[in-house]
Amino acid sequence: MRVFITGGAGFIGSHLADACIARGDTVTILDNMSTGSTENIAHLKGKITVHEGDIRDQSLVEKLVSESDLVLHMAAALGVKNIMEHTIESIDRNFSGSEIVLNAASKFNKRIIIASTSEIYGKNPNQPLNEESDRVVGAPQKIRWTYSDAKALEEAVALILHKTQGLKVTIVRFFNTVGPRQTGQYGMVLPRFVRAALKNEEIVIYDDGSQSRVFCHVGDAVRAVLGLADSDSTIGEYFNVGGIGEITIKELAEKVIKKTNSKSTVKFIPYSDAYPAGFEDMQRRVPDINKIKNAIAWQPEHNLDLIIESVAEHLRN
Repeated sequence: MRVFITGGAGFIGSHLADACIARGDTVTILDNMSTGSTENIAHLKGKITVHEGDIRDQSLVEKLVSESDLVLHMAAALGVKNIMEHTIESIDRNFSGSEIVLNAASKFNKRIIIASTSEIYGKNPNQPLNEESDRVVGAPQKIRWTYSDAKALEEAVALILHKTQGLKVTIVRFFNTVGPRQTGQYGMVLPRFVRAALKNEEIVIYDDGSQSRVFCHVGDAVRAVLGLADSDSTIGEYFNVGGIGEITIKELAEKVIKKTNSKSTVKFIPYSDAYPAGFEDMQRRVPDINKIKNAIAWQPEHNLDLIIESVAEHLRN
């Protein structure tokens, strides 16, 4: 197949490029290199076509979509810290940019998978979260939720285009995807912890560390995306993609220290020291992944120990 990946130099996008090349696809990527990196795709030089540009460039997007069989729309402004510091730009890229990609896929009748996020559920306290769970977000001045809002609108546009124009779209809601090539620069907790542990530096936890998450290895996430793309029965549907094994952030830091034989200690700081005004967090975020299990018989294969090992090995290298 001819696969077009937006955000293809990013964390998940570059792993998708690997998987597509491995199965014999022709891969073209578009990335503005804001959170992506040429290092992520350096090993694919000569095997993929790379366009450095923006998903808001309508003529370029339409050209690349028209030349593809499958569109994997992974491009987004992401990372809580990034969203907080570049809010307006992030909203525009996540909504306006995605609208251009979706309209192009509709115009040229292309199969498309779009990356959404567990952020759309906000701070809903009813866990685990299934695909029909309500969105519970904070007040408008809590600008952390602008990412959630933009991605929810993106989903809405996708589903409207499916219903009105027959867009062949599937929505993937990623829950805390982690693994090699993920940067800790924008607040991603696992690579930040592992990097500090390998250097025997202080591991910084925001708040008291009692907040809990479930992590999913990027290899499992890639299998989910391609499995959903290969099934016509998933068109017009939306799926959680997440791991298993809920853990508090404090427990995560302790596990990382143990797994890496680190001499690091843990330091707790308030959110106000880490983020600008307008930040708000949620206590738990646990995915219900029964829908995707039933749809394509997918399930995660990496537990947290394996995930930490893979991140540590990547950082050591």
